Amino acid sequence: MSEPLGFGAELLVYVGRVRQFQRNDWIVYLSWVGTMIGLVVGTGGFLAFGAVHGVHFPSAAWWVPLGSMLFSLSIAIDTIGHRSIYKPYIRRAEGLVHGITIACGVGSCVLLCAAYRNEGAWIPALTLTVLSIIYSLVDEVFHWHRYWTERSDRVEMWSHVGILTGHGVMMLGWWTWYFTGYQGVGATLSLL
Repeated sequence: MSEPLGFGAELLVYVGRVRQFQRNDWIVYLSWVGTMIGLVVGTGGFLAFGAVHGVHFPSAAWWVPLGSMLFSLSIAIDTIGHRSIYKPYIRRAEGLVHGITIACGVGSCVLLCAAYRNEGAWIPALTLTVLSIIYSLVDEVFHWHRYWTERSDRVEMWSHVGILTGHGVMMLGWWTWYFTGYQGVGATLSLL
């Protein structure tokens, strides 16, 4: 019986599966991870630009790019397994749940931005935020079932801890910032 790998070795094996990617896998991977890195750069850049020009933001606002950074790093790892070794298990129901979660999550961010100028946009934004959380929890049921049936591993499971933590921190920070009046947004926009 062979010794189980340590977590560091498991991580290297997991990330090394990127070599199994086909062209379509790279397109999906770079589109998804690139979109999330764009969120990190967009929100962090906006805050940094404002701060450099003397705009004060509430501390909750800074959790948006920090949470999205953790989320982005976690999905960058998680998606490697989804596009390689676990691809056959994700094709059906779990893949649909991923699509719904992504659509709700992206929609909630777009609508939260729109809520700065259109007060009523917060209602569908909050609805989509809640749905993205619900479908993330549904996704966790699939992942734990796959882990229990040995169709997942510790790296994938820990990446989901990062995904849930990053998403939670980002969205809670964003909603706190919104409900306290988006302090600093107007001043920063006037500088652009």
